[in-house]
Amino acid sequence: MTTTFDAIIIGTGQAGPFLAGRLTAAGMKVAIIERGRFGGTCVNTGCTPTKTMVASAHAAHMARRAADFGVTIGSPVTVDMKQVKARRDAITGKSSKGIESMLKGMTNCTVFEGQARFTSPHEVTVGTARLSAERIYINTGTRPAVPTMPGVDQVKHFTSDSLLEIDFLPRHLIIVGGGYIGMEFGQMYRRFGSEVTIIETGARLMHHEDEDVSAAIRGILEQEGINVRLNAQCIALSTKGEDIVARVDCASESKDVHGSHVLLAVGRRPNTDDLGLEKAGVEMDKRGYITIDDQLRTSVPGIWALGDCNGKGAFTHTSYNDFEIVAANLLDNDQRRVSDRYTAYAVYIDPPLGRAGMTEAEVRKSGRPALIGQRTMARVSRAIEKGETNGFMKIMVDAQTREILGAAILGVGGDEAIHCVLDAMYSKAPYTVVQRAVHIHPTVAELIPTVLGELKPLPAVSETKPPVASDKKG
Repeated sequence: MTTTFDAIIIGTGQAGPFLAGRLTAAGMKVAIIERGRFGGTCVNTGCTPTKTMVASAHAAHMARRAADFGVTIGSPVTVDMKQVKARRDAITGKSSKGIESMLKGMTNCTVFEGQARFTSPHEVTVGTARLSAERIYINTGTRPAVPTMPGVDQVKHFTSDSLLEIDFLPRHLIIVGGGYIGMEFGQMYRRFGSEVTIIETGARLMHHEDEDVSAAIRGILEQEGINVRLNAQCIALSTKGEDIVARVDCASESKDVHGSHVLLAVGRRPNTDDLGLEKAGVEMDKRGYITIDDQLRTSVPGIWALGDCNGKGAFTHTSYNDFEIVAANLLDNDQRRVSDRYTAYAVYIDPPLGRAGMTEAEVRKSGRPALIGQRTMARVSRAIEKGETNGFMKIMVDAQTREILGAAILGVGGDEAIHCVLDAMYSKAPYTVVQRAVHIHPTVAELIPTVLGELKPLPAVSETKPPVASDKKG
């Protein structure tokens, strides 16, 4: 027997539950399916747990620096990882249970727990239940990728998901991958007390960022005692006694890195390979991401893909915006599009990196005449007062339209201050609107008008100054 609904939603990440709320409020009968923990990646293995742990790591770091602020505490500072995990689990569990309770108490919404699989473009099974609907929304997210490197099947390894299950401190954590996940976990565990080595196959960390940002991040991590190995073109894992050994640079002179545990932080893959999408005729790209148009519609009429599984964003805020786009088009007669949004995100190392719009490299590649303004955090009063002067900020502006093209704020409060720039970009306002704004002193954001008042033509690459690293007093 098949039960018919007005809409089926597969997955309870950031887009799914909110879409269920809008659809049921509009009088639709909705089925929502979840095979694991309610809330998806953000609540269970992403933003909420990791940023909770980042906060604990920051507390330990500041406790060790207490004397810099004239505060005397006991020494040495120790970290109870069982308590760190208990605090994190309490916060995460509350969020997940809250979403589950909301959905199960929602009028006109039926929750199914289990694996969803398509049997046709408008039919899905969950266990023994058969469901059908004219509208189906896929919100299945992603999971950590495991690379096919030599020895990976022979050595016990962690991913960013499984590492969250431990309640002890690794003696020496080897991290394979120099992206934002590797950066956050690396600094976090170093501050907890582990020795940390980060191995990256590329020539620099965070290769999607500008070179000066990458260099500054490396400087910040090395300042805290994190070992960084770049250009590791061949990585092989093995064991030697109780140690895990990562052999790097196999083609040339190799150098082994000995550690107690290894984290594979080499990206994520979409949860699309077990949905039976071939039976629905839904197209995917070569990496398994669902192909969509500018309004989240798949290749099959009546099926949409929202969140990380569509490859158009790997963040909670882009997933939520996907929900907003679908709801606006379906219910509000508001033609919103994926292409309306700007690239924007934060990397939660300490200090954080806030990014909006184009990078400096992307501006250069576009060939448009541009202006740039820069300032180190060592020249920001609020950063000096807080004793956190690592990093810098820079903003790029179109020299003809005077619209802001992009910005990077690597520094204390950068994840919040970047929104001053982002809001101006969405308003299409000339940069002079922000430049002439009177911001509150002392804040990090108050320097944004100052930077915009000191714009200069973007120099040729050969004329640029060496990358900004970190300020020693930070």
